Amino acid sequence: MNTSLSTTVPLGSPLYAQVKQAVLAALAQGEWKQGEAIPPEKVLAERFGVSIGTLRKAIDELAAENILVRHQGRGTYVAVHTRNHHFFKFFRIVRQDGDKSYPATELLRFRRVRASATAREKLNLPAGAMVFEFFNVLSLNGDVVMVDEICLPESCFPGMTEAHLRDRASTLYALYQDVFGVNVIATDERLRTCVAERQQAKALGVAEGSPLLEIRRVAFSYKRQPVEWRISRVNTESYEYLGQEPWEAGA
Repeated sequence: MNTSLSTTVPLGSPLYAQVKQAVLAALAQGEWKQGEAIPPEKVLAERFGVSIGTLRKAIDELAAENILVRHQGRGTYVAVHTRNHHFFKFFRIVRQDGDKSYPATELLRFRRVRASATAREKLNLPAGAMVFEFFNVLSLNGDVVMVDEICLPESCFPGMTEAHLRDRASTLYALYQDVFGVNVIATDERLRTCVAERQQAKALGVAEGSPLLEIRRVAFSYKRQPVEWRISRVNTESYEYLGQEPWEAGA
């Protein structure tokens, strides 16, 4: 496989940006898997016909975005999802005193259905496409804090079962990566307020009509392919949403 610059990026882009997009295209095509080393900089520079400096600037940006990880003396690798700082890049609900903790998750419902109009729009799916929908309840420090309604395109997660979700050993995004080869690298989140409907109120242990924070998220893999549509409702009585921390910018 030999992704070229001319076929993967718009004309007129800075050269390093073209290289970055070409590397992303190779990742999207599965040329390098999560946890694998990418070729040395000299090899990639020759492949794309650019200088080492231009290639390195593209790799620097991909490393800053946690898509690639540099290991001193060993090379550059495709990032993997583990229970570390990478998790909190995507999970931003914390206790109001600033305490961060991993949630305990309970799966309440799982089903395979035809995608709704909203799911088709968010996930860029054709009419008639099938999706997996599931409903999770998340607890922090023993407090039920959050309910998630998640929708996944079957085309990206063929053969997914309820057992995959119930028996997973780590985070949901680690499951996507390890079992289905889907690596979430970015999300688009929109926040608004809402009131608890009956099902959400029951799951969260609050009165129906109670105010909640609603987070609408589309998660993307390489080349901005949407792979997850999620609506989260959060009881903010003792917890809150933590935006980007100052030291995360460009880190």
